Amino acid sequence: MAFGSFNGGASSGAPQSEINMVPLIDVMLVLLVIFIITAPLLSHAVRIDVPQATSSPVDNDPVKIDLAIDADGKVFWNDAPVALEELPGRFAAVSGQTPQPEIQLRADKGTRYEVLAEIMADASRSGMKRIGFVSTPGADAGQPAPAP
Repeated sequence: MAFGSFNGGASSGAPQSEINMVPLIDVMLVLLVIFIITAPLLSHAVRIDVPQATSSPVDNDPVKIDLAIDADGKVFWNDAPVALEELPGRFAAVSGQTPQPEIQLRADKGTRYEVLAEIMADASRSGMKRIGFVSTPGADAGQPAPAP
């Protein structure tokens, strides 16, 4: 270690060329004490009994109802034509099934929103919880949508 002189000579203004190691040693000792204290805490494990589940996968294919509406407002239930007045009864009949089937609603671009909103309201009043919309990605307005 370099110590300065008290004579105030020419070397008093010169920079010190040795590194002062005392602060570095102090930091290392503090880190050593911290690691000595925390090391036993890291190896302490708590044993718990986790319940074991043995279940087989359920092969329930979800039931889907394909509900299509064309531009004229005609409704098709799984490709079979159905009147709008029959829909609430059909919705009520299938809403009690377990698991509840999903209604996949396909509507033509020219379908009036009023018809679509009426069908969705009938399904909701009948207790249907799963209603999805099917669309054709990438279909332009000038091109007809491909058949599913």
